[in-house]
Amino acid sequence: MEVQGRIKMIDETKTYGNNGFRKREVVITTEEQYPQHILVEFVQDKCDLLNNYSVGQMVKVSINLRGREWVNPEGETKYFNSIQGWRIENLQTEASGDNVPPVPPMEAFEPADDVNEGEHDDLPF
Repeated sequence: MEVQGRIKMIDETKTYGNNGFRKREVVITTEEQYPQHILVEFVQDKCDLLNNYSVGQMVKVSINLRGREWVNPEGETKYFNSIQGWRIENLQTEASGDNVPPVPPMEAFEPADDVNEGEHDDLPF
C-alpha cells in the first residue's frame, strides 16, 4: 500500500528498551478535498530512510498496516493498529535549469507594428 502527500513533521529517532528498538515517526498530509494527517512509523534500520527528507517535500511512502492484540491486567482484550513505512520516494523533480534557458520578462518583447491584417496566410488557425 502507498500514501502520497506532503511531509508535515519528521520526528527524531527514538530508542526503546534494552534491545535498542528504534522508531522514527513522520506525518504525511494528503492532498485531497479533505486532507488527512497520516502518522507513519519507520522502525529499526528503516529510520535512516528519513535522513534525506525535510518538512514540505512531496513524497510517496510504501506502507504496511500492522495490528496487534493486548490483554490488560483486568483481562480485557485491546487491539492496536499502526502504519509502518518501509520505503519513501521524493515526488518533486529537482529543477536542474541546465537544459532550459530562463524566459525573459514580458517587457523584453516589443509589440509588432508592421502587421498587415489584409495579408493572406495559409496557417490553419
